[in-house]
Amino acid sequence: MSLTAGIVGLPNVGKSTLFNAITKKNILAANYPFATIDPNVGTVTVPDKRLEFLNNLYLPERLIPTTFEFTDIAGLVKGASKGEGLGNKFLSHIREVDAICEVVRCFEDENIIHVENGIDPIHDIEIINVELMLSDLEIIENRLSKIGKKAALSKDKDAKIEYALMEKIKETLLKEVPVRRLNFTEEEAKLLKPFNLITAKPIIYMANVAEEDLLEKGNAYTKRVEEYAQKEGAKVIVVCAKIESELSELSDDDKAIFLQDLGIEESGLDQLIQATYDLLGLSTFLTAGTDEVRAWTFKKGYKAPQCAGIIHTDFEKGFIKAEVMSYDDLEKHGSEKAVKEAGRLRLEGKEYIMQDGDICNFRFNVTK
Repeated sequence: MSLTAGIVGLPNVGKSTLFNAITKKNILAANYPFATIDPNVGTVTVPDKRLEFLNNLYLPERLIPTTFEFTDIAGLVKGASKGEGLGNKFLSHIREVDAICEVVRCFEDENIIHVENGIDPIHDIEIINVELMLSDLEIIENRLSKIGKKAALSKDKDAKIEYALMEKIKETLLKEVPVRRLNFTEEEAKLLKPFNLITAKPIIYMANVAEEDLLEKGNAYTKRVEEYAQKEGAKVIVVCAKIESELSELSDDDKAIFLQDLGIEESGLDQLIQATYDLLGLSTFLTAGTDEVRAWTFKKGYKAPQCAGIIHTDFEKGFIKAEVMSYDDLEKHGSEKAVKEAGRLRLEGKEYIMQDGDICNFRFNVTK
């Protein structure tokens, strides 16, 4: 299941530095606007401490964590929706992602140019959000002009429903409210999906601070960002791009020591990966054996056959049953045999809704 989060923000807020740290890729991170022109895509592993236990228990030939993609998208400037800066090229890239991670500058440094000539995180956020809303508004208005007559003159029920939906979204965007704040029926959501509206995507704000402010869990700027994000139920993660860059160069053991010395339990980027994973309603099921221990991403609410299909389409087509035990039970009892003896190994059918941490063995049969 390939899912992508786009890292966006004004130029020189620390996007590319954070992206370098996330993916350990040495992409260009320069102190001037538009250093990043084409989107850089990097695959990261989702932190999961359960894999370490399973690896020690099964001693598999292969250990494969689940992954997630981050895309670093070129810095946005005021007027992008009208073609300023990289304009529509930027906007087309961001339409392709599943979630948005918006990096906001919450540090002062006279040596790093600010494209708006001053540190004001809310002003920065609003520049980006307004440009994204204007871009969505253009799509909605174009659609309204195409279906307006059809909705008014015909008895086409679907056209009338779509027209009313487009009008509702237009009214919302004109009030400078993102589409994600609206509630939609299942039918409306289905109609809206092909338009791939940017402001309908879930969002996380990343407040990039100086090292001393990270140790203080933020500053006056980050508090303003948190107040803004609270209005739309969005999460804010306080990070220091400089520290994350240093952490990315360390081994796991050295990283743990560094974080401990700083008095920080978890790196900002680990928090970001997990928060983005949760934001998209994702969970993990596991398969385990001596040949391979592997984590698999699935959407919350998936049933057992759908999850089997993530491994291979034949598993879903010929699904019979799923042998399931929870990770917690395996950790508690220490072995598959002990889990079975405790009556905690289950056989689940086609209607079973998979849970995070389920360890599965799928039974299937496909006749040729």
